[in-house]
Amino acid sequence: MITAHLPLPPALPGERKTIASAAGTVSYYRSDSGDATRESGGVPLLLVHSVNAAGSAYEVMPIYEHYRQRRPVYALDLPGFGFSERSDRVYTVRLMTDAIHGVVDAIRQVHGEKQIDALALSLACEFLARAVSEQPAKFRSAALISATGFDEKAPHREPPGTTRAKPWLYRFLQFPLWSRALFRALTGRPSIRYFLERTWGSDAIDEGLLQYDYRTTHQPGARFAPFYFVSGYLFSRDITRIYEQLTLPVWLTHGDRGDFQDYSYASEFEKRPNWRLTEFASGALPFFEIPQDFFQEYDRFLAGVSRK
Repeated sequence: MITAHLPLPPALPGERKTIASAAGTVSYYRSDSGDATRESGGVPLLLVHSVNAAGSAYEVMPIYEHYRQRRPVYALDLPGFGFSERSDRVYTVRLMTDAIHGVVDAIRQVHGEKQIDALALSLACEFLARAVSEQPAKFRSAALISATGFDEKAPHREPPGTTRAKPWLYRFLQFPLWSRALFRALTGRPSIRYFLERTWGSDAIDEGLLQYDYRTTHQPGARFAPFYFVSGYLFSRDITRIYEQLTLPVWLTHGDRGDFQDYSYASEFEKRPNWRLTEFASGALPFFEIPQDFFQEYDRFLAGVSRK
């Protein structure tokens, strides 16, 4: 049996839809058929998974499962991941941001052009922030979980559109003699477990996420987007300027363990009246480890948003 040809199961329950967008074919999940949520009056919630070698909508499952009982919830597959287009093309910040724009427009068509709440993980926070800065009227709030761009190297105020791209590294990764073998080594179960343990800051990872990460990385075209990620093409050098442009309520959270705990520059945003910062005793994905604490804090943030 060839693992690469095994079908990919849905990462989340509910209905899976696809749209044609400026980012190509983009897939997303919604919490039900849409009939009940169309009439419920609930504010839609969009969830955006992180970008890494094994990114998937499974990463937001605890949040999706928790909130789909009370409001319409959507989760997209970013370009190059899940059921979205995984073609051999250039993966850019613009492509990722356009995918968010496309799904937001699809959501608002269902819900009468309502503003939405949006939540993103890690590097995807940069794409979400850019989408909000470009079309702020479509968003009610933004939650940035373990966001990039707040470490000791900040601020990042390079010219608009510049990235940390290393073309030489991308050429090396894509060299035909070893490209496929290198990606297989990067996405074997031991490697995935190693990176998840760094994300958690412990060995108590979610085993279901590990298994889905393995499955999704063994699909045709799985290596194309991750190689652009590893080569720096998806990290923006102007991201501090983008974060500073956000005027809607923003919740920035991070953990105190693992690889994603340097938020030296976050204090600069804590001074802003529309920003709220929370540190959890967890790794980078607190909703897996301490869901009650996470949802309590997010609900408190959203309650403040709804009163404005």
